Amino acid sequence: MKKTAHLFKALSEEIRLRILALLQDGELCVCDLMAVLELPQSTVSRHLTYLRHAGLVEGERRGVWMYYRLLDSGDPLARDLLRLLAGHLPLFEIIRQDRQALADYLADKKHNRCNEGANR
Repeated sequence: MKKTAHLFKALSEEIRLRILALLQDGELCVCDLMAVLELPQSTVSRHLTYLRHAGLVEGERRGVWMYYRLLDSGDPLARDLLRLLAGHLPLFEIIRQDRQALADYLADKKHNRCNEGANR
């Protein structure tokens, strides 16, 4: 029961829902999420850590950056909730705006953009 409560707590924050929506199309670097959400690295990383502990995302370090993707969880509840969210989150204007901002950002992104962001 504690695991289920933790899962629902992870879904109780707007930023975390926005992150999950952005990850629905595939893996993203923390720098990508920072750019779209217009939040500092510490805030984005904190939310990603919460989602990781809830079993919703997994991350992989590459150089100085972490890359995250939705976790194809063995937990049927987490899997069902992610599928349900995939159908409902795009109905929100903020999600549509985030996805457009991500598309625009990725279209402009240079090869070393993430590495440059680490030096700011």
